[in-house]
Amino acid sequence: MRETLRDIQNRRSVKQYRKDQVKEEDLQEILRAGMNAPSGGNRQSAVMIVVQNREWIGRLCRLNAQIAGAPEGFDVFYGAPTVIVVAADSASPDAVKDGSLVIGNMLNAAYALGLGGRWINRADRMLEDPIGKELLDEAGYKGAYIGVGCCILGYPDGELPAPIEHKADYYRILR
Repeated sequence: MRETLRDIQNRRSVKQYRKDQVKEEDLQEILRAGMNAPSGGNRQSAVMIVVQNREWIGRLCRLNAQIAGAPEGFDVFYGAPTVIVVAADSASPDAVKDGSLVIGNMLNAAYALGLGGRWINRADRMLEDPIGKELLDEAGYKGAYIGVGCCILGYPDGELPAPIEHKADYYRILR
């Protein structure tokens, strides 16, 4: 139990990844962690599209960078060999919340397994684009989905970021 809390408190976002692909057994553990995230009314509205194909990663990276207004050639995925696009059924009233919990669980699981991870925004706009619609179709997801976020994964290349200082008024207890 204490190890779980330590992992949650020490997890940091990673910006440098080795090129080697995530081991299949690690990927499956991370996906199971995502599937075990709570969801509103147990609707399980979120879906995960695991992208390990370099061509697809490149297409999604260029699209995400364009949406972000990043300079030409900027790698918004930081060279991560795995990108998991998390979307959710747009008909669910808790779609974004459900998908957010999935990403949080996956990031914590990745850290516990010795991997690095990072949340990348703009998945909502990515899935509104023809490239995003093609990705959903390629993955076999039909219907209306809203993009929640991208979870990039890989083995860290270099030192993990140090713990950060938290703002003094992060929480208040009313008794």
